[in-house]
Amino acid sequence: MSKIYEALQWASSFLVASGRDENAGELLLRHFAGMTRSQLFANMQESLDDDVLVAFREAVAEHVAGRPIQYMIGAEEFYGRRFVVNEEVLIPRPETEELVYEVLQRFRSIFGKSKAVDLVDIGTGSGAIAVTLKLEAPELVVTASDLAEESLLVARGNAEKLGADVEFVHGDLLQPFIVAGRRFDVVISNPPYIPVGDMNEMSEVVTEHEPHRALFAGEDGLDLYRRFMVELPLVLKSTALVGFEVGAGQSEAVVEMLRVAFPQAAVDIVFDINGKDRMVFATIKE
Repeated sequence: MSKIYEALQWASSFLVASGRDENAGELLLRHFAGMTRSQLFANMQESLDDDVLVAFREAVAEHVAGRPIQYMIGAEEFYGRRFVVNEEVLIPRPETEELVYEVLQRFRSIFGKSKAVDLVDIGTGSGAIAVTLKLEAPELVVTASDLAEESLLVARGNAEKLGADVEFVHGDLLQPFIVAGRRFDVVISNPPYIPVGDMNEMSEVVTEHEPHRALFAGEDGLDLYRRFMVELPLVLKSTALVGFEVGAGQSEAVVEMLRVAFPQAAVDIVFDINGKDRMVFATIKE
């Protein structure tokens, strides 16, 4: 038997010595002990059941070996909600919460509240963006697409669990909507944007576990944005909002693509809380 504080001390030492975030120990122990953060700290002197301790130690070792804790826990927090995640989807990042916030501010200022606004989230993964937008702004008519059926299975489950009325479509970028002749007021995407050459410099926690189809996009990471510029004019309504998450340092290139594709658009860059150029928006009007 081991007390909670002893288990946490062991995990913290092991994680720090292995170059991992020591907070992973607390998150994993809360998961296996079935406790909230306040419960965990209120019961520091309590003993852990042997089966909980064994599972916890194995999970810490697994994380040290490289597996993300979100995949072990099976969930990640996003915009105050708990989303199920597995190896078929990218783990939602805090920076993407800022993309959601910006979209909420912008679509209301552009369209007001007088009309139903059709929004599509391209490459939805876990569904975090689409589901959050629908729950934060129920007046939106939200569609989400992904290239991978395995990802859509996760996204549909999250929408159902959280009570979000989102339509999910399987297909490659905007192709299914072009074929169907559908048009949207708002197109949002957090596409793959990491250059393939960056793989060797990245943590194995990411490269060996998260789906590469959601991470990498050609030699400069801009392949998907180039495709968007060709396909967007075929699905946008006459007044529209386009919003992308981009990799740090990519914003100017994406801005230039949007200005070429939509010469009359108002295009701007938004920096995230860490000062990185993380979002690019284009407002297109008649």
